[in-house]
Amino acid sequence: MIFRSRAPLRIGLAGGGTDVSPYSDIYGGAVLNATITMYAYATIEPKNNGKIVLNSIDKKEKIELVSKKNLEIDGRLDLLKAVYNRIVQEFVKEELSFEISTYVDAPPGSGLGSSSTLVVAIIGAFAEWLRLPLGEYDIARLAYKIEREDLGMAGGKQDQYAATFGGFNFMEFYNNEKVIVNPLRIKSEIINELQFNFLLYYTGTSRLSSKIIEAQVKNVISKKNKAIEAMHKLKEQAVMMKEAILRGNLAEIGEILDFGWQYKKQMANGITNPVIEEIYETAKKAGATGGKISGAGGGGFMIFYCPKNTKYKVIEALQKFGGEFRRFQFTKYGLETWKA
Repeated sequence: MIFRSRAPLRIGLAGGGTDVSPYSDIYGGAVLNATITMYAYATIEPKNNGKIVLNSIDKKEKIELVSKKNLEIDGRLDLLKAVYNRIVQEFVKEELSFEISTYVDAPPGSGLGSSSTLVVAIIGAFAEWLRLPLGEYDIARLAYKIEREDLGMAGGKQDQYAATFGGFNFMEFYNNEKVIVNPLRIKSEIINELQFNFLLYYTGTSRLSSKIIEAQVKNVISKKNKAIEAMHKLKEQAVMMKEAILRGNLAEIGEILDFGWQYKKQMANGITNPVIEEIYETAKKAGATGGKISGAGGGGFMIFYCPKNTKYKVIEALQKFGGEFRRFQFTKYGLETWKA
């Protein structure tokens, strides 16, 4: 018997960055995101040979270890090790023997929440195998703690909850790590139109999001008014986006994205650069009404809103930059687990 899971990656539509502490602790954050048909996968095959095999297929990295209760965090497949350590510590209380294989449809640093989504998928595979009594909020919170506390990775809270819940969600973040996920009930024709009009463009470069996020955190701690005011505006943007989508005012989507992009760039240095700016302006001149860098910024994926039939002109205009477009659909479901 083997145990599998998959969790969807997400695109952030509004409010990104306001889910990062200490901003969310002090002021409260709000984010609107949607999961897409790109996934992180995990497969666990139980063994009884006293070994643990960690296999990251997309990274082409495989490690064989002697089974024990706590695996050393040493820079090699630490996400996999940290999940195992937590599962043993909190639930099993004894060493396990197994082989786990993982695969992610997007590279690290792409801005689609790939690291957090992978952690959610791995937790899901363990939960399926060990029949752990974990609900959606439990899994998302556990994933957050593994990344932020156990591994000390800088970042926000939205990715873990998006991967676990799936669909279009308006998320609110408060002090004491309180998170409320509000699933949005959106008519299928609106989702279809959004899907038709959105372009997902990979710049061909990845970035270390932690550096940008650390700068953002520092700006809040040092009370830099420009950065904090920008985050306030992004929180407003999340509400604007929610209302526009729920009311079907799709002509406003691009303008709301553009509004957010202008403020996102003010949160910290490194979010944009001359190449990203040129790509963005080229897309707008070709017919896009707005867009943004996905995730913390600095590289990875960008999204553009192209109403009517303008996306074909945008695709043609961006060919010169050497990136690639990724087809996707919005998905209704979050983490899924099964056995085979």
